Amino acid sequence: MTSEDLTTADFAQLRAEFELPPAAESDRFPADVMAEALAITQLTPIAPRDLTEVAFVTIDPPGSMDLDQAMHLERTGDGFRVRYAIADLGGVFEMGGAIDTEARRRGQTIYLPDGRVPLHPVELSEGALSLLPDQLRRAVVWTLDVNPDGAVDNIAVERALVRSVARLDYAGVQADADEGRLHPSIEVLPDFGRLRRQARLACGAIDLALPSQQVVRAGDAWTIRIEPRTEVDRWNAEVSLLAGMAAAQVMLRGNVGLLRNLPSPSQDEVDRFMDLAQRLGHQGADGSTPGQVLAGLDMMRPTSLALNAGATRLLRGAGYVAFDGETPDVVDHAGIGGPYAHVTAPLRRLADRFGTEVCLALCAGEPVADELRNALPEIADAMRDSDRCASAIDRGSIDQVEVWLAEQHRDVTREAVVLRDGTADRPAEIMMLDPAVVSECKGSGLKAGATVGVKVSTIDADRRKVTYQTV
Repeated sequence: MTSEDLTTADFAQLRAEFELPPAAESDRFPADVMAEALAITQLTPIAPRDLTEVAFVTIDPPGSMDLDQAMHLERTGDGFRVRYAIADLGGVFEMGGAIDTEARRRGQTIYLPDGRVPLHPVELSEGALSLLPDQLRRAVVWTLDVNPDGAVDNIAVERALVRSVARLDYAGVQADADEGRLHPSIEVLPDFGRLRRQARLACGAIDLALPSQQVVRAGDAWTIRIEPRTEVDRWNAEVSLLAGMAAAQVMLRGNVGLLRNLPSPSQDEVDRFMDLAQRLGHQGADGSTPGQVLAGLDMMRPTSLALNAGATRLLRGAGYVAFDGETPDVVDHAGIGGPYAHVTAPLRRLADRFGTEVCLALCAGEPVADELRNALPEIADAMRDSDRCASAIDRGSIDQVEVWLAEQHRDVTREAVVLRDGTADRPAEIMMLDPAVVSECKGSGLKAGATVGVKVSTIDADRRKVTYQTV
């Protein structure tokens, strides 16, 4: 592929393979869905309670318009009170209506480098229902009291009117945190985030810190870049995780709901991970959990990248489980450190609307409607299917750009970190930082944590697969 070809390359083939609409048609919905959506845009927001005096703020990537969550944190003695406002879809969507039916078919918003395929019409997800700043909005507000040990003392959830006062982004919040000038609504976020993370680690949570690969535009062409996790990313995630874990508690007490679960790794898997940690020089103190070992890593070290890659084997088998009257066999999420449910991103994920409605009923002491109960297994299936699609699209997009870049730079030698040992039966796995590629590599003596020079070995454009070899 020439430089000129790379500037005009797109993801049309990938979209076609997964029966997704072309980029130019991504925002289109059936006529009955649009009619229902446009009617909702004309509604005046109403709710049983007015919380517009609470100075909620949002934290999202720059330019984001589908704002699901707004937060307000304050210190209460040695603990914290967290108010978490979530866009309220259940209060305006008709169960079994056009929007609901189409959303069940889609499952979640699918993101591609050349544009997303939204779960809901953008007139709602990026307009009338989004928690945009200075707009009166309906929300489902979680009020969560956290004690000095990081545990939740009180859980309340209710519908309310809210008004966000500021749209913040991760880089700006990180800069403010570094300078000690955080917005008053999130001034205590660092202390809260550290406390909650430590509490989850003490419960066995396994938090990976591998930087994510992102397909981005570089001038007129596509490339792959590393997006490292910042402190603000982690602190912000703890707010969402807190609400999700609280929702799971509510569901389990009420014996009905939809959990996001992940079985704990076997002892053999844990032993293999700890052996790898020791071999790479990262062995923690006696009695440390894998999560505690990972939490102490310096991610600037190649061996830390290798150990995080090895930890992914501990987190396999995540799924959705609906239950009603009988507790599931697996209720915990091993990566999070306890029971967990999706309730914080309803604009982008189907399960969250249904989980939220279950929690609202249970916390109000009301019966969960039969229509809602009966829908939960279907929603679990839809989420599993859409998760598989989203993961394949994400991987396929990265692999496609890797092929384009490899065709451009066949003879260029690059530095890479070995993430996984090579064996007689399996190539090693490597990670390059520029471009940010994770791939297979052939060569002798490839051991996890080593830094090596590599170049392109083979390119299979049809399978979107590139292999490398040491030089």
